[in-house]
Amino acid sequence: MIGFAQNVADTGVMLNTTLILLLLIPSVIGVNFDVCLEDVRSGKFGSVGGTDNRGRPISNITTATAITYDLCLRACGAGSEPFRWSIFSQQFSSWLLPWIALVSQLPFGANDKFDNLISVLLAVGSPALAAYSLALTVLNGRWIARRFAPYRYPNVRHAVQILSSLQQSPLTVTTSGSLLASLVVLPDNDEWWRELVTWLNYTHTWSISAVTSVAWVVIAYVFTVVDSFTGDLSLLVHSHGQGIGSLWLWLLPIVVGWLQISPKCDSVRLLQAIERANKIAYVAAPSGKPVLASSVSRQHAISLPLSTGDPLRCDEQCTAPIYNYSRFLCWVRAVEDVCSVFSAASDRAHWHQPVDPKFEWEVTEKSLKLHAGNRTGTLTQVDAYCLPRGEPEATPRNHWPQDIWSRFFIACAFTLLLQWGTTGAAILVAWFTPTWGKESR
Repeated sequence: MIGFAQNVADTGVMLNTTLILLLLIPSVIGVNFDVCLEDVRSGKFGSVGGTDNRGRPISNITTATAITYDLCLRACGAGSEPFRWSIFSQQFSSWLLPWIALVSQLPFGANDKFDNLISVLLAVGSPALAAYSLALTVLNGRWIARRFAPYRYPNVRHAVQILSSLQQSPLTVTTSGSLLASLVVLPDNDEWWRELVTWLNYTHTWSISAVTSVAWVVIAYVFTVVDSFTGDLSLLVHSHGQGIGSLWLWLLPIVVGWLQISPKCDSVRLLQAIERANKIAYVAAPSGKPVLASSVSRQHAISLPLSTGDPLRCDEQCTAPIYNYSRFLCWVRAVEDVCSVFSAASDRAHWHQPVDPKFEWEVTEKSLKLHAGNRTGTLTQVDAYCLPRGEPEATPRNHWPQDIWSRFFIACAFTLLLQWGTTGAAILVAWFTPTWGKESR
């Protein structure tokens, strides 16, 4: 044990020494370009190769403010400028620190802290993925509102709110055993819809810290742009940081977009809300009197299997919003399943067809509200009521739901526009900034 501890201690000393050497070696072997230029001006490397800041040759080497590339390699070598901590710390705090602070405002809520860390690294390392998930969330919210707009049936508005709020979760819809049909048709489940909307009504939106972080980034970038017009343009990249500011500018619309959408991504609260609601869910029975769904089966019409043990679906199980790309198809299919039930029920209610054909259509005082007697029946009658008119049995599921391709291409176009509108601008700033010296031109 003593030998093992000694080996561990020696390994730690070696690692620390290696890190110190990695920091000190660039400072020792780096090239001091100021000293190099003075040596060139003194004539140590001849009188040929001196230029002005625009690259035009000059006859007097002592007045050179720049040198040719061949003379630079011969006089200064191919090394880099030595690392200077004072310059690095100033540039880091001015250019990069505001953007890193803004990353903390991204919405999280994964199953554990490690998944949250991975989602941060994904957002920072792949802006396109973060923008794509955000665009899909916005487009899906608009699509589901239009998809349910033609239907006139109780709880349609609640269904839109619930399904839209569950975009950040592995939503699973079960149609077997009359679970979904009963959830939509039976008046006993009206409380299920109302309660679930209430329990999902929490927000991750604007706060004082979020406003402060966004304001800090905006002000820092505005100062950067102003300095680029008022300062020395020859020092644009190395002093003002406009290239770095443009490189990280994609993060601002991503953070503002998620704060505005306020996604429901807290896995614990989502699971608690679904479990509490499913305790009061009813299902139709063969006798005609609804019973609690939990007394019939362990399955529910709407559930969130946050842990399936399938490694191929780990991204889908994670509730961080950046993983919405992995839930796109399965979420749309779940919405289509719910939508088809509401569509059939709304169509039959439009033609005044009660669930139990033996009873006449009952009219309430409020014409927009269906009488509870029109929505009550046996398990077989409820299932038949939720089938499309003229179809004796359920049609096969469409593997490519409605408008899915248009949302996909629009999200991709937005992603590419945001990615290359910011990263491309940073590349252009660095590419077209001439390598002029520090003296006046």
